[in-house]
Amino acid sequence: MKFLSTNTSIIALCLASFSIIGCADQKKEDDTPWQPLFDGESLSGWNQKNGDAKYEVRDGMIIGTTKHDTPNSFLTTDKMYGDFILELDFKVDPSMNSGIQIRSNSYPGYKNGRVHGYQVEIDPSDRAWSGGIYDEARRGWLYPLALNTTAQNAFKQNDWNHYRVEAIGDTIQTWVNGVATANLVDDKTREGFIALQVHSIGKDDDPGKQIMWKDVRILTDSLQKYNRKSDAPVFDTKNRLTQAEEEGGWELLWDGKTTNGWRGAKLEHFPEKGWKIENGNLVVLASDGKESAAGGDIVTVKNYGDFELKVDFKITKGANSGIKYYVDADLNKGEGSAIGLEYQILDDDNHPDAKLGNHEGSRTVASLYDLIKADPQKPIHRIGEWNTAHIISKDNHVEHWLNGVKVLEYERGSEEFRKLVSESKYKIWPDFGELERGQILLQDHGNLVYFKNIKIKPLN
Repeated sequence: MKFLSTNTSIIALCLASFSIIGCADQKKEDDTPWQPLFDGESLSGWNQKNGDAKYEVRDGMIIGTTKHDTPNSFLTTDKMYGDFILELDFKVDPSMNSGIQIRSNSYPGYKNGRVHGYQVEIDPSDRAWSGGIYDEARRGWLYPLALNTTAQNAFKQNDWNHYRVEAIGDTIQTWVNGVATANLVDDKTREGFIALQVHSIGKDDDPGKQIMWKDVRILTDSLQKYNRKSDAPVFDTKNRLTQAEEEGGWELLWDGKTTNGWRGAKLEHFPEKGWKIENGNLVVLASDGKESAAGGDIVTVKNYGDFELKVDFKITKGANSGIKYYVDADLNKGEGSAIGLEYQILDDDNHPDAKLGNHEGSRTVASLYDLIKADPQKPIHRIGEWNTAHIISKDNHVEHWLNGVKVLEYERGSEEFRKLVSESKYKIWPDFGELERGQILLQDHGNLVYFKNIKIKPLN
């Protein structure tokens, strides 16, 4: 009698029993509680945003077709997703660029509804960054495959490709055809829709090129049971510059670890109390809500003229703080805070300052403190969640942004600005707010407030 080898016997047994119970791996796959995102017959559960590229269902596939004179198009899920594991197959024209949006959003106040958020790249070009992570309409590249060059060969040209995306907590991991491609730690957005992108094309590009998707499915339960271990290098964006920021001239204003570059506004060194560095956060401690009575304000060692500044902040209930700019720390050596223009940080619902000030609403969050009220429709996140303050000052034109939305603008030194100052608490300070260069300040107002990702882009 002729005996089969051990491996051959296992394969034969597996094949023989497949119709009944399947192989062990196949059975595990069958037991995974996947939920289909695409029924194979219609676009039920999806809607189109931004561009007018054509999406249709044919032969169990979603097919997207490029079109002239339209921006990026997105076929988005009606449902929002936070933590999940997503799998799908796609085949793309080799001359196209595309991507899979995850944890993405579209708000009327943000770039007129433009879709923004994490995108898992589909890149059949020679650059070969398929599976990398791009931040659509926000920060640009977060995880280019320059961080993981060994994964650049995973994508198959002119063939079907399989993507797996795990978004769990602050970590997003991707696989292309079973190869670990990206491993990103970033907590900018925790929930949003999933979308299939058809990229816009140039006027000289031929329209009618296609990308096809099928077998789109998602897992939202028992994720720790089914998640995979990735061997892709980890990139944590906290207190680090992304590639796009480095190329754009941004600088870290705080390194996330030390007090380098900062000192007390009324000290020659960093305060010995009232502030701490914890888990990559710069924290001003609670001290009964008193202004600059504990550690006091902190200021940058350097002065800045025209600039862009971004600061992530998180407040606690009833908290008050601020980000000041064009500060001269020598102006006020007495009690209280150092003098400068202030981007207000406040719990509008629970702090009395929200209802005070000579100009109504001018002490609410993101306002120019005591001078100009921020747009009441500003997109503020809940207590305990991170927000991003963004200040742009160029040629005396200043803008305050909150979470990607512009909430006010003004002209330093203008007649209107000087009138506002004359009616405010700052009228006692000559030429208030009109320094050519000054320090950046984080305020100690005696409440627990967290800061991170403090970045500046000098503009002169």
